[in-house]
Amino acid sequence: MDSEQLAALAADACDDRKATDIRLIRVDEVSSLADWLVIAGGQSDVQVRAIARSVQDRLEDEVQRLPLRKEGVNEGRWALLDYGEVIVHVLMPDERGYYDLEAFWSHGESRSYLASAK
Repeated sequence: MDSEQLAALAADACDDRKATDIRLIRVDEVSSLADWLVIAGGQSDVQVRAIARSVQDRLEDEVQRLPLRKEGVNEGRWALLDYGEVIVHVLMPDERGYYDLEAFWSHGESRSYLASAK
């Protein structure tokens, strides 16, 4: 599975828990940090944790991948799951607005996740 497919699988797992405004940003041409970022919104700390758990479970079950690092899952305001070539961010609205990762990475190719594209 290539990094784009892995990012799409992570985005689909976010969608399974009704994440809002799921964005995929290709950053491999502008950063050595990762190939793709997946950014998704959660409306409560419970939902942020559920979305992060959905991503972890789906990637482990379907492609036998565990995150190399994870941050913020217990607090539930901003969860970060680092899979090496794909980094998943799940943020509450205030954190998403404050950090504005989409603007920070605006030089990368960005697209919305469309659930109908499954």
